[in-house]
This record gives sequence, C-alpha cells and structure tokens, in this order.
Amino acid sequence: MTISFKSAALAAFLTVPFSALAAPVELSPANPQPAAGTLTPGLAVTYAFPGDVRTVKDAQNALKRKSKAGPPLAGLSYDDTTEGDPTLTSGKAMKVAAAISGYIKFEAPGTYVLDFLNNDGLEISIGGEVVGDYDEVHSCGYAGEIEVSVPSAGYYPLEATYFQRKGTACLMMEWGPDSDGLELVPDSAFFH
Repeated sequence: MTISFKSAALAAFLTVPFSALAAPVELSPANPQPAAGTLTPGLAVTYAFPGDVRTVKDAQNALKRKSKAGPPLAGLSYDDTTEGDPTLTSGKAMKVAAAISGYIKFEAPGTYVLDFLNNDGLEISIGGEVVGDYDEVHSCGYAGEIEVSVPSAGYYPLEATYFQRKGTACLMMEWGPDSDGLELVPDSAFFH
C-alpha cells in the first residue's frame, strides 16, 4: 500500500490539536485607561434570586427584572463551597444569578492561557471578547482553556453573568503562560 504525500500531510494535520492551530484571541484594553486612584479593589456585583435558573439566559433575564447590588467580590477566587454555604457574596446558597463587572489588570503584554472553574453557569468576557462560556447545570468544573493576546499592560474591562442553581457553588479564574503553568489569578488583579 502506498501513501501519497497528500494523505500523509492530511494525517499529520489531523493529529495537531485544533486549539494549537487557532490564533490567540486579541483582547482590547480599556480606552481610556482608568486612573489607578479612581478604582476600588475587587469586582462589582448585582444579584437576582429567581425561582429557578438553569441557563445563563435565565440568569440574565432575572437580573433585568429585579436585581440589587451586593458586596463587591474580592476577585474570582471562590472555591467549591459546602452545600448550604452562601454563593459568592450574595448571602444565599441557591438560585442565585449574578452580574459581575470591573477590570482585570495585566501587568505585562503577551500571550496568556485563561481558564475558569464554575458551578453552575458562566459567560465571561474580557477586553470585549468572550473568554469563558459553560452554560449548564453542573458540579465545579473547567469551562475550557482559551489563549488570549494582551497587546499592552493595563486594565481590561471584565463583564460576566454567573448563576448557581442548587448544591455547591464555585467561581475561579486561572491564568498562565501555557496550559502547564496555570495559577489562580490573585484578587489583587481585579478592580471596579
């Protein structure tokens, strides 16, 4: 059996992970950059408490109907709770929808790998690009790595919709130079 050059090239192409072929998603810095003295550490959050929530869309609809500001989040470092513990800073354990906003500060330009752990659903954008989307009811799990390009050091706008239906809750963000070097993003990187 003879394998043609064309078949060998196709076989080699198919063994490369598709993520390795995709260019990093380029993030846009805040323009203008906020003055550091005008920002407060952490992220702003508003909450809604729907009768049931199973999707990000459910959470967004609940937040549009009736929401209230909650105590700011320290960052995105909320480890998996014990059932019955409050979700984030909401004061409630279950059926929580949250709209999160602020900035993340990148100290240096470059390429970063980002990933998010969440329970239940999350849709998050940074610098105008969706970087995390895990829209279903599930235990604490990864949304999936994404490689991003940060063109300059500074503040990047962050917007997220998160929901917790029942059971335990988590919301964490990791970053690093590559998949093997991911670490929890320190709370000191978040502002509003």
